[in-house]
Amino acid sequence: MLVRARGVLPGLALAAAGVAVAEGVHLLLPGVPMLTAAVVLGIAAAHLPGVRGFVRDLARPGLSLAGKRLMRLGIVLLGLQLSLHDVLGLGWATVLMVCVVVAVTFAGTLWCGRKLDLRGDQPILIATGYSICGASAIGAVSEVRKSDERDVATSVALVTLCGTLAIAVLPLLHQPLGLSDIQFGRWIGAGVHDVGQVVATAQTAGGPALADAVLVKLMRVMLLAPLVAAVVLNVRKRAATSGDGSTADPTAADGSTDGTKRPPLVPLFVLGFAALVAARSTGWVPTQVLNGASEAKELLLAAALFGLGSAVHLPTLARTGKKVAALGLVSWIVVAGVSYAGVLATT
Repeated sequence: MLVRARGVLPGLALAAAGVAVAEGVHLLLPGVPMLTAAVVLGIAAAHLPGVRGFVRDLARPGLSLAGKRLMRLGIVLLGLQLSLHDVLGLGWATVLMVCVVVAVTFAGTLWCGRKLDLRGDQPILIATGYSICGASAIGAVSEVRKSDERDVATSVALVTLCGTLAIAVLPLLHQPLGLSDIQFGRWIGAGVHDVGQVVATAQTAGGPALADAVLVKLMRVMLLAPLVAAVVLNVRKRAATSGDGSTADPTAADGSTDGTKRPPLVPLFVLGFAALVAARSTGWVPTQVLNGASEAKELLLAAALFGLGSAVHLPTLARTGKKVAALGLVSWIVVAGVSYAGVLATT
């Protein structure tokens, strides 16, 4: 146990340093979300001369731990941002609109990814990231599918890139698309991936637009639990169909190779997420606890995204870059178009 702890310390220390730098970048440039900065810094660390050897050899166990375990903890704490009362206050028409946006984006992106013949779990991970909540959703689904770390890193990099571009591009479309401030906020909440990117984009239209954007976005986040449950059912079905253990790697919950242990229908970290949503909805959680949990969530997710970013190998990404970029562009158009139509229909 002690040897294992020592093995992950270099990577965890590097992730902590990356989080500190990412927070500094955010303080200097408020328009750059800390989570976005963390991914970029992780990618940079994996390619800088003098650092990449350390990342590859000594830091990899700790960085992989951060990308998986800390991601789970961050997702659990994300539940404290959600209140059923606030979300339902937007009305059932908006709830239905969000469900349609998520379903169409997920199905359309998954279909296109398979048509483009992207490797491994990239199609489903990218579909999850675009339709739900960016890197956090990718982390949740990759956990139950036991996805290859390179697929996860590539998917996170693509979703982060498009979400970052949204901060600069979408405010320019506010007036040309004829949207009121409230409509613009809801459009951003329905169509931008990460919560931090939603805040950075929607705040350009003022406080009311920002408030609606965050509520619509959190409504999408609430669909994370049922989506993960659906993925687990699919994994179980594939395991039952194979019947020979050949799909054990993505199906065995403990990573075993015998394929006999099925993953739980709702993983423990998703149950934690749902429990904290319920707790927040009671209105009994003190404000100080909510604020502390929000800060802890940001730090945990930033460390996880730094770890995932460090697994991105740009030469490999470049070889499949055209297909990945094409899928990202198609998915971005789908989520933006469907959410735009939905906002016009419900406001």
